[in-house]
Parts: sequence; C-alpha cells; structure tokens
Amino acid sequence: MQTSKEFLRIFLDMGEALLSSGAEIFRVEDTLNRMGYACGATQMNVFVITSSIVITMEFPGEGARTQTRRIRESGGNDFTKLEQLNDLSRRFCNHPIPAAELKKEFDEINTNKAKQLWKLMGSILGACSFAFFYGGSFPDAVAAGLGAVLIWGLQKYLRPVCMNEVTFQFVASFITGCAICLLTLLCPFLSMDKIMIGDIMLLIPGLMSTNAIRDVLIGDTLSGIIRLIAALLLAAALALGFMGAVILFGRFGL
Repeated sequence: MQTSKEFLRIFLDMGEALLSSGAEIFRVEDTLNRMGYACGATQMNVFVITSSIVITMEFPGEGARTQTRRIRESGGNDFTKLEQLNDLSRRFCNHPIPAAELKKEFDEINTNKAKQLWKLMGSILGACSFAFFYGGSFPDAVAAGLGAVLIWGLQKYLRPVCMNEVTFQFVASFITGCAICLLTLLCPFLSMDKIMIGDIMLLIPGLMSTNAIRDVLIGDTLSGIIRLIAALLLAAALALGFMGAVILFGRFGL
C-alpha cells in the first residue's frame, strides 16, 4: 500500500518537473504511463494539461489510486534537466528500482539548477548574432549584448517576484526598451531597431507556440489551445513593453 502511494507521488513530481522543463504534453503522459507499468501497475490512466496532472494507478490487490497535482509553473526551458529526467525514466523502465531509490535520483536531478554563467553567455551570443543577422553593425551587436545582460538580470531577480509570466514579460520588455532608447540617445551612431530586434529574440515565446501547434496536431487540443493563448499573451506583452518604451521616449522628444 505504501509503495504505491510513494510511486504515485514521485510520478507526479516527475511530471511536474518535465512540464516545467519544456516537455511536450504527450511526452509527459507517455513517460508516466511507461514508468507506471514498469513498477508493476496493471492499469495506468494519465491526463496532463499545462496546469494539471491527474494520475490513476491500479496495483494487484490494491484497487485504484488517484492523485491530482496543480501545476503553477510550466512552459519553462531547461533541456539539461529534461535530458536527465528522460534518462532516469528510461533506466527505470528497463530496470525498475524501489521508490526510495527513484526519489533519491529524482531529487538529485531536480535540485540541480541551471548554470547562470552559461545562460548569460547564451543570451549574449543570441542577441549579438540576431543583431548582426538583421543588418546591425558591430557596435549594434555589442549594444544588443549589453541588453541581453540586462534581460538575464531581470529574469534572475525580477521574475521570482512578478505575479505571473505575462506581467514579467511586459515589465522586462519595457525596462529593456527604455535602456535601449537611452543608449541610442547617448550614442546616436547606434541603430535602435537592430538592437531591439536582437534583444526581442530572447523573449519571444517561440518554443511555446511551436509546442502548442504540435499538441493540437497530435490530438491534445485542449493543451495546445491553452499553450497557444499563453504564447499570444506573452507576445502581446512583449510588443506592448517595447512599444511603450519607444512611445515614452518619443513623447519627450528623446
């Protein structure tokens, strides 16, 4: 009895971690189904959307057990953690281990945080590359890199205190837009549009919208629509933030 409860709780934890790391809906359901059958369940029913996970497991002689988990943070991107969780699930399916050992391995993966230095370097590289790609000069690329540092800092320190992702997207876009406008005011040789394009690319919810379309195409219509609406709201907040900064500086003649 206790073992089935432990497995059910761990599977919910793994499902939440997979969702928050950027896994597709069908991938989460498939992973949890396979792990459930691997640990001895005779029947598995898993229902996942971006904000909730419902798992029903049936073990011989125990009847069915159902638990629900409310997911408050999903849609992030942590491919290192995603790869580690997928590897753990495959190893478990091939060679099942006790619930306590599975929880220990999961906790080790889940507590590992993404290295901020690599995220910072990736942000700078991405912003500089896009600024170059869209016709910017070397100084424009350097300025876009500085904007990427600002975005990285906002993601690290401002995001945890924002009430939701849409609010953060708007505030981060507005602050970054104001910084770029001020920088181009001080350095007239810089191209504001090229710098903004480079930094906007760091905030566009491209993977979320791609996963949303994929979910719809494979039959997870509800999850796909939820993700698509979220992506559209984030894109709108992004546009409004930068537009607000441009209008603000333009109104004061800057």
